[in-house]
Formats: sequence, structure tokens, C-alpha cells
Amino acid sequence: MADNLSDTLKKLKITAVDRTEDSLEGCLDCLLQALAQNNMETSEKIQASGILQLFASLLTPQSSFKAKVANIVAEVAKNEFMRIPCVDAGLISPLVQLLNSKDQEVLLQTGRALGNICYDSHEGRSAVDQAGGAQIVIDHLRSLCSITDPANEKLLTVFCGMLMNYSNENDSLQAQLINMGVIPTLVKLLGIHCQNAALTEMCLVAFGNLAELESSKEQFASTNIAEELVKLFKKQIEHDKREMIFEVLAPLAENDAIKLQLVEAGLVECLLEIVQQKVDSDKEDDITELKTGSDLMVLLLLGDESMQKLFEGGKGNVFQRVLSWIPSNNHQLQLAGALAIANFARNDGNCIHMVDNGIVEKLMDLLDRHVEDGNVTVQHAALSALRNLAIPVINKAKMLSAGVTETVLKFLKSEMPPVQFKLLGTLRMLIDAQAEAAEQLGKNVKLVERLVEWCEAKDHAGVMGESNRLLSALIRHSKSKDVIKTIVQSGGIKHLVTMATSEHVIMQNEALVALALIAALELGTAEKDLESAKLVQILHRLLADERSAPEIKYNSMVLICALMGSESLHKEVQDLAFLDVVSKLRSHENKSVAQQASLTEQRLTVES
Repeated sequence: MADNLSDTLKKLKITAVDRTEDSLEGCLDCLLQALAQNNMETSEKIQASGILQLFASLLTPQSSFKAKVANIVAEVAKNEFMRIPCVDAGLISPLVQLLNSKDQEVLLQTGRALGNICYDSHEGRSAVDQAGGAQIVIDHLRSLCSITDPANEKLLTVFCGMLMNYSNENDSLQAQLINMGVIPTLVKLLGIHCQNAALTEMCLVAFGNLAELESSKEQFASTNIAEELVKLFKKQIEHDKREMIFEVLAPLAENDAIKLQLVEAGLVECLLEIVQQKVDSDKEDDITELKTGSDLMVLLLLGDESMQKLFEGGKGNVFQRVLSWIPSNNHQLQLAGALAIANFARNDGNCIHMVDNGIVEKLMDLLDRHVEDGNVTVQHAALSALRNLAIPVINKAKMLSAGVTETVLKFLKSEMPPVQFKLLGTLRMLIDAQAEAAEQLGKNVKLVERLVEWCEAKDHAGVMGESNRLLSALIRHSKSKDVIKTIVQSGGIKHLVTMATSEHVIMQNEALVALALIAALELGTAEKDLESAKLVQILHRLLADERSAPEIKYNSMVLICALMGSESLHKEVQDLAFLDVVSKLRSHENKSVAQQASLTEQRLTVES
């Protein structure tokens, strides 16, 4: 065979120049046969012989052998090492020209050749891009889209594959295809040829790639992709095929318009059915499908319209089914159920309805099952749901009397920052304007000590911020001397002073209001801590800084006046020449700041 091949290659060199048709065809057949037997070895010999350069002249529209030569190029380009030589041999331009042929076999082999040269090859893609190959292929897809005979479907599959290889993992080429309008064409293809497995699969892979690009989402939303995918999904029984559709659905469902389209096309019912079928299985494929299906369900609920449509005033079948996941024994379903409730709890009406219908007790039971060595993701999700449910004012007292704080406090010992973060947020929401609850929690030494510890969690900015905010909230909502004493004894004062220098105005403000209450109610107890935390210097800085927000200046002056009752802090105020800074603020454009500056100036003058 090897000698035979060498002879063929030599002969081909001569006949390609002389164009002796019969012997040329014989040589080409011989090459195809050799490639079929040992593609890699034959390709190496073709490259070494220098014959590739001659192929360009055999790929002209006039050549009788163009389909055979394109077939040979397609075969050799299956090898990675042959792709750049094909580009260097100048084969791309004649191949792209052949895309204008009317001959189906020529189109098929040319599509294969270009697709294989582009596979994982920057040089190949770049050459096809420069020759304008993509637009011609898209035009073919458009014009051949409605023809359903097997030969045409085979050609469509090859063309889809070529575009895939051309643009795979290349954002700029994918964007180019999107601008050329490939998405509506592929969606139409999927609808017409959904019986053809190979073509369907190729469309799905193409969608999966294109859907990752943000710019594709609007184009997808203007087609009936949702309907087509759901229709296809309903027909699939094989796990692998369903998985392929899931891989397209997940990135598409990040778009709110498409979320709603998927809900209207009946995807949710399919997902609920999958959950029901797979929930008790321990087969790996079924476990994967249960996770993917329930995760996608939660994703659909992230859109406001799609979520409200599925909530149906709390009477909807979907909402009821999701509720039933929470008491299940399957961790994945518990997680999806809690996340779904957190997503449903995104407006006051839904939250109030859910609290009135016993959802809080279900979530507390779920948390109780995960206290000891619990599942962190389930803890996090259930706490997220409780936090959202606690936002409406009317729900707070109901949730407090249901015992939510006691359940939440069981997770104080958690060492997982995401759980700590949600725990803190839930407690902060619950005590908002609830004086009794704030006082009860503020006197809980274990809680306050843990908060002080978390205020130093420098690696976890979220936990640190929420701990500070909860400390401040305990004081602001309870206005209780006992709470202040507990916080002083636990070493919390320095954190509140630091919080007054936060980059977030809302946190600065919360800190200043809490500190003003401390100064008004328990100045003697907190005096030493306020001194060592350098509060007076910080207030001077806040007042002198032109960038400080009006409310920060206002509350800083209120606090200065409250500190005058302490001899040592009063002395610090005098030493820092506050009068100069305050008198400048009397002409501040904000009326409240200007008025407070006048009052503060009087106070400082009287006391000096």
C-alpha cells in the first residue's frame, strides 16, 4: 500500500499539471481509498509530497473533480496537523468559491472540508472569515431550510456543523453569525426538521454556543425558540438528549422575556413531571436530571412576570407542587423548594399571602432538620426565604410570634460565611421597628458576642457589614439601656465607631444614630470605649470633609452635642476646634444641616 501510495502521489503531480482526466480520477480514487484505510499516515505522506498546493487548481468551478478533491481535503483536515498546511496551500478561497455551486455533492464535500479545516484552528477560521464563507453558508441554510428530503437534510447538517466549527468558543465570530441573522434560520430549521436526529442535535449544539453570548438573547426572544425546545423536550426519552436541551435552556432562561415564553410554552409542567419521575431514583443520570430540572425551575422564577404567572395568587398548581418539595427527604428538592419560595417572596403581596398560609412553619421545620451537620446550601436557601418573607411590616410580628428568631439563632454556631450572612440579614429584617424583639435579642449575650466576633471577619466583607448593621439595629430599634450595656460589655462600641467611617452612607448613618442613642442613654458606661475608638477625631473628620453627605453631617453634629455630657470627651471636642468647622456649616445649602450647625455652635459656645 505504501509503495502504491507513493506512486499515486508522483503520478498525481504529473497528471494534475497535464490534466489527463482518466488517470487523474484513478489517482484521486486511490488517495481516498488510502485515507479510508489509514487517514493519519496517508495525510502525512500527502503533506510531505507537496501535492496540497496542486489541489487549489483542481478546486475550480470548471474542474470535473472538484467534489472528489474537496472530499480528500475534508478527510486530511480531520488531522490537526493538516489544517494550517491546507490554509497555507491556498485552498480556502477556491473552496469558498465552490459554495456558490448548484451541485449538491460539491456543496456537501466543500462544507465538510471547510468545517474540518475550521475545527479548533484559528488560522482556518480566520481564512474562511476573510473569504466570506459564513454568509454564503447562512444563505444556503435559508434557501434550503424547507426541503425535507434526506440528501438535503444531510447537507443542512454539514452546513450547521461547519458554522459550529467556524465560531466555536470565538465570541467575535459568534457575534458575526448573530449579526448575519443565523438565529432565526436555525430556529426555523429545528422546527421543520425535528424528526431528523443528526440535524436537531447540530442545531442544539449551535444554540448552546450562541446562547452564551448576551447579544444573542434578544434575537432568540424574537423567535419561537421556547415553543420549539419545549416541543422537542416532550418527545425525548433519552437522558443524553434531554441533557443537550437543558444545556440550551439554562443560558436562554437567564433572559426574562424568554423565561416567560418558556413558562407559556409549558416547560414548567415538563420539569415538574421529571421531578416526580426521578425523585426516588438513585441512578446517577436520574439524580443529575432531577438537579438540572429543579435548578431550571428556580431560574424561571427569577423573572418577575414568569414568577407572578406561576404564583397565581398562591393558588397555582406550580406553587403548591413546589411547596411540597420542602418537607421531602431529598436535599436537592428541599434546596430547590426553599430557593423557589425565596423567589416567590419578591413582593409584599406574595410574602403576606405565604406567611398567612403557613409557609414559615414549613421553613422552620426544614431548618430544624439541618441544625446538626446540616446541608449548608439548604440552610442558606431557607434563611434567604425567611429574610425575604420578613420584609413586609405586617409579617414581622407574625414571624416573631411563630418563633423564627429562636430557629434562626440555632445557626449562630455556623462557621459558614454564606449561612452567617443570611442569618444576620434575617434577624435584622425581623427586628426592624420591633422594639420588644430588638431588646430581647440585644440582651442575648451569646448573640452579641458572636456579632462582635463577626465584626472582625475581614475576609468576609458581607458578614462583617451585616454584623455591624445588626449591632446598630439592636440599639436603634430597642432604645434600651440594657442592650447598650450588653454591647459595651461585649466590646461592640469600637465596631460601631469604625462603621461611622464606612464607604456606604446608609451604614455610616445607622452607626451615627446608634452612637447618638448610646451617648444619650448610657454615656458613662460607654465613655472609655468611645474615647479609645477615637470617636471625636472621626466626627471632626466627617464634618470637615466636603464629600460627607448632608445626613452624615447632621447626625455627626447631633452626636457631638450628646457627647458634651462627658468631661473627657468634652475636652477632646474643645481641643479639636470644632467651632471653626461647625460655623462654616451654618451656610450649608441643606436647611436641616444649617439649622443643626447653629444649634451646635450655640452649644459649643456655651460649654466652652
